[in-house]
Amino acid sequence: MKLLGDIHERNAWFRPHSPAIVFEDQTRSYAEYWERINRIADGLYRLGVRHQDRVGLLSMNRIEYLEVYGACERAGFIISTVNFRLSATEMAFILSDSAPHTLIFEDQYTALLDGLRPALGVKRYVCLGNAPDWADSFEVLVEGGLPDGPPCRAAPDDGALIMYTSGTTGRPKGVFCLQRGEMGWADQMAGLIGVRGDTRQLLMMPFFHRGARSQYVASFLRGGAVHIHRKFDPPHIVDTMEQRRITHTHMAPTMLQDVLNVPGIERRDLSSVEIILYSAAPMPVPLLKRGLTLLGNVFANGYGGTECNATYLAPHQHHIDGSPEQVKRLASVGQAAVDVDLRIVDEDDNPCAVGVPGEVAYRSHTILGGYWNNGPASVDALRNGWYHSGDVGYLDAEGYLFLVDRKKDMIISGGENIYCREVEDAVERHPAVVEVAVIGVPDPKWGETVCAIVVLRRGEEMTADQLIQHARGQIAHYKAPKIVVFLEELPRLQSGKVSKVILRERFGAGAVAKPESSQGADHV
Repeated sequence: MKLLGDIHERNAWFRPHSPAIVFEDQTRSYAEYWERINRIADGLYRLGVRHQDRVGLLSMNRIEYLEVYGACERAGFIISTVNFRLSATEMAFILSDSAPHTLIFEDQYTALLDGLRPALGVKRYVCLGNAPDWADSFEVLVEGGLPDGPPCRAAPDDGALIMYTSGTTGRPKGVFCLQRGEMGWADQMAGLIGVRGDTRQLLMMPFFHRGARSQYVASFLRGGAVHIHRKFDPPHIVDTMEQRRITHTHMAPTMLQDVLNVPGIERRDLSSVEIILYSAAPMPVPLLKRGLTLLGNVFANGYGGTECNATYLAPHQHHIDGSPEQVKRLASVGQAAVDVDLRIVDEDDNPCAVGVPGEVAYRSHTILGGYWNNGPASVDALRNGWYHSGDVGYLDAEGYLFLVDRKKDMIISGGENIYCREVEDAVERHPAVVEVAVIGVPDPKWGETVCAIVVLRRGEEMTADQLIQHARGQIAHYKAPKIVVFLEELPRLQSGKVSKVILRERFGAGAVAKPESSQGADHV
């Protein structure tokens, strides 16, 4: 079976001078990329990394990110990505759980890691940039590596990747992906979005996410060029799309909205664009109409997760002015992708009839190998070989999937998944808080934003801003509440559980501006 490491070698042989990666003023041809990943893999081997050892990576988008990915794919090391937006506490958990032999990090995180090092079991540190005295230099490591690479090579059943996603219980879960599954992602996505050897793909989504990862491996599979942006900058994106004649890109709907708002965009030549994938969240119909008017029929939607890919709504299935049934399907996330089995199941895992909501379950050759160090979560999610998503949806008569609710208590804000339990745990760590319930409330820009409904201990006083700052010290800023409502008690069901249905009715829309509370609410 061909794996991604084999594809890199093949590209170096058949397309040696074609651009593989373009980043700022740097370009790596496929021949240069192959040599670099071999040198990196051999350098890591010389540091003591062995077959199926973990290699951690903490960095913003840059050309070396994809080189480290490639090195691990070639040698059979397991790469464990770290979300740079997380708090120090969250990073410490991920690094302790994945236990990398070596951690590669950008120099902007030197002080943060220096404070964490005593509690971590990392054996070697490698720094991108100015290395402290306790870390090796990345470029020195590359220069000392052999161009033929180390003596180990990846096999189909090897682990390839651990990507951490927030857990419903507040602990992040490491999605453990296999080499064969990563090749499956590349093959599936290349077919879905129509990648070719002359594709020029622009990616600004962070590479610790599955979204950007699934896109660039599809380009590498076909020998296309990947253009990287370090961060989201709408005017820079428009410039790159026009000047570099970008054909494919991937954005969350909130990002696309900002891009479409760039002054003068209607006068820019963006005729090269073929596909804009907006898989992180549903696309509001008015925004979709505006994009179609400006750019043509180039939009595609996808649904799945870090664990497995599921559905696809192709550009030709976007009918703004079609029949009522066609227009309705704009609210769907498409049909099962090639090689995906999809079904809706009830509480006993029995298939639901057409139009009947149930849990969305699917399986394909992209499915995860399990959750790292988390057997119970693996058993629960992978029952009978199917990945149980925790989402609630239904299928129409032609197999279009409509999501109607989330079995998992989760908020999607700006394309980021935020689990309510994780935020609640962070807020409850404040000694003045006796109880909290977190819900998502509509937001015109982000889709949803985080709202915390809080009960304080008797006699305690605090402001929303104080509580938000506390939460930001526990979890990433984007997960922390943006709205805080103080109540004397939370509504409950007869079972004694907090009723989030009632909370969403009271505070889920405009009601949040003037809560029924003697303590009021503050907004940030």
